[in-house]
Amino acid sequence: MINAGIIGATGYAGAELVRILSNHKEVCIKTLCSKSYAGQKYSDIFGNMRGIADHILQKDDIEKLSKEVDVIFTATPQGYLAGVLTEEVLKNAKVIDLSADFRIKDVAVYEKWYGIEHKSPQFIEEAVYGLCEKNRADIKSARLIANPGCYPTCSYLTVSPALMGGFIDANTVIVDAKSGTTGAGRGAKTTNLFCEVNDSIRAYGLPGHRHTPEIEEQLSGVSKSPVRLNFSPHLVPMMRGILVTAYADLKAKSDGCFPSADEIHSYYKDKYADERFVRVLDKGAYPETRWVKGSEYTDVSIAVDERTNRLIMMGAMDNMTKGAAGQAVQNMNIMFGFDEDEGLGMAPVFP
Repeated sequence: MINAGIIGATGYAGAELVRILSNHKEVCIKTLCSKSYAGQKYSDIFGNMRGIADHILQKDDIEKLSKEVDVIFTATPQGYLAGVLTEEVLKNAKVIDLSADFRIKDVAVYEKWYGIEHKSPQFIEEAVYGLCEKNRADIKSARLIANPGCYPTCSYLTVSPALMGGFIDANTVIVDAKSGTTGAGRGAKTTNLFCEVNDSIRAYGLPGHRHTPEIEEQLSGVSKSPVRLNFSPHLVPMMRGILVTAYADLKAKSDGCFPSADEIHSYYKDKYADERFVRVLDKGAYPETRWVKGSEYTDVSIAVDERTNRLIMMGAMDNMTKGAAGQAVQNMNIMFGFDEDEGLGMAPVFP
């Protein structure tokens, strides 16, 4: 049994962490922190946790917390962890950060895309990008995990096998993605009000959404050539879920023919054969957010457009679970040698 603390426990990702960890047989949630609600009872804010998580919320104090717990989750805005992380904290406890502070290895790129100064660049190189299906071996021995973004996770799991197999031209990738409103956080914003979102869909953050360099960096790491792509996110009127539809030009094989849908589908099946939480759908079946809601699963599929010689790659996942809190717990399980699916094996919620 290990002790866990969560900073930012009253955001959507923090609340999802509490929900998952409260059912984890190897974890005791010792401390919940919140800048906005310190001194209040957690279950008074989230009534679904009455009798499950009745903690009195504490002020954010990562140094104090690190002396009390084995692992700290920071479900906080960009810049928080980079501003408070010290060597002493990392000596005391492992840290899993759900922000973007340590995801991008080039500090100049981070500062350009996020518009803030990075306060602890000395830890960037050490931080392990916590995409479990990609970096499992490095995660095991890590002190600091940069939990991936929701869009980058779904984009990577959807597109990476096509790049690894050399089926597509890396410079022609387009990622069109839709997300539920929880991806924008729990803070009050006019653009996220029910009347502003309901019965509508809109693109945002164009032409350069800040997840773009993260997606490019991770896909370039498994591609036969650097990836430079277009990423277009959209907000849709649902609470949780992400759907990625990506497109790329097929690459002709040595015989001049293009790879078939059967060949590519078979490669995807083989690639994810041993992955507990990635489900490659049968040919002709397409991912839907409703079939992964509230779960750690990502559903992926592909289709070949023979008329244009393009590959269509599709993926769906829950942005709060596999896209944030669930993946953070999956990382923790790997770090501490627990069963990787502990606390995460629940079936998707339907309806």
